[in-house]
Amino acid sequence: MKKILILNGPNLNLLGKREPGVYGNQSFEDYFETLKGLFPDIELHYFQSNHEGALIDKIHEVGFTFDGIVINAGGYTHTSIALADALSAVTTPAVEVHISNIHARETFRHHSYLTSRCKGMICGLGLKGYELAVRTF
Repeated sequence: MKKILILNGPNLNLLGKREPGVYGNQSFEDYFETLKGLFPDIELHYFQSNHEGALIDKIHEVGFTFDGIVINAGGYTHTSIALADALSAVTTPAVEVHISNIHARETFRHHSYLTSRCKGMICGLGLKGYELAVRTF
């Protein structure tokens, strides 16, 4: 059975409450139940942290044994060379996901330090992007 980690960064614990016009009304925990129903033959794991080091530690923990990492690093996407280095250091492939279209937002969001370390990036498709990312593994 494939094992895939969904890794969410800062402020994504507020999905369903935070800026519903941008991020929707559903919590990620509720959506994660939907994902598990869509992929009964995949062992899905979920981890969220507002702390960069905790995200790096989780990448290190699963990065040699899991079949995939779906990562939405939130604001760290645009600032964290350390997260990019962690993705480079492991053998597990990753797909970058963003709920909103980062290229249609503020200019500082247009650059991602993670994209070159991932096998692909999905943005602007809402929570559906996570489903599409899981399908790539």
